[in-house]
Amino acid sequence: MTEDPYHSYTDDELAELSHAYRPDLFAGQVALVTGGAGGIGRAICMLLGRLGATIVTCGRNDEKLTELTDSLGRHGVTVAPTAMTIRDPEQVGDLIKQTWVDHGRLDLVVNNAGGQFPAPAVDISPKGWAAVVETNLYGTWFVMQAAAQQWIEHSSGGSIVNIGTITGRGSVGISHTAAARSGAAGLAASLSVEWAPHDIRINTIAVGVVRSPGLVNYPPEARPSFDHNPQRRLGDVHDVAQAVAYLGSPVASGYVTGDVVHVAGGEQIWGEYWALGKPDYFKVDD
Repeated sequence: MTEDPYHSYTDDELAELSHAYRPDLFAGQVALVTGGAGGIGRAICMLLGRLGATIVTCGRNDEKLTELTDSLGRHGVTVAPTAMTIRDPEQVGDLIKQTWVDHGRLDLVVNNAGGQFPAPAVDISPKGWAAVVETNLYGTWFVMQAAAQQWIEHSSGGSIVNIGTITGRGSVGISHTAAARSGAAGLAASLSVEWAPHDIRINTIAVGVVRSPGLVNYPPEARPSFDHNPQRRLGDVHDVAQAVAYLGSPVASGYVTGDVVHVAGGEQIWGEYWALGKPDYFKVDD
């Protein structure tokens, strides 16, 4: 691996990266991006903003949200931040309602907020399990439901894009994440059918390993897994943002719903990811 897995683009770099879309694709639209101050989140905010969207975002750290708002503002991207947690359905409902009050519309919801930590399954405490599941599954559900309620009330459809992970295979070392993300993907598929009559589209992006400072939370033993995919490299946050722009736009993907799009270098079909390192039991001699 020649690239630094812990490096991500700066906002100055994100503002200049080439992309596949016309500059006004989201002009006049409002996009809610949860967890916008993180690596993937800020790349999504930046690209959607560059394409004309007004960005509403939320997170638990007010200082990080202020920094995001100021930084993206210098690049012409309007960001409306709210310090809150998506694990509280009342706070989520208030955020969605306030978005309609302040902006008169909501076109796209990106469920990006999430988090996990690597740990042997036998060592995960009830509190640790709850923290991951409540954020990645419950929080995603609260946001989707609140958005749908407002879209139905206003007779105005919209699009939801959930940021998830590869499911359907073992995720050793992050079993709580596997449970939550698999549940969220199944939930999104079910809701895409139930809410289709209201012109609400829901899709999931299954993200592989992308270059980000957040990877430092994994032990050095995990590094050999970072580029273990058919392309034998890591992705980057802009790859994910471009997928969001595609799935979030009815112009680009109006006939796509209930789908899972992998941005993972093919890891879903070949590769191994060991969040705690590969156990000797599974090592095969040549």
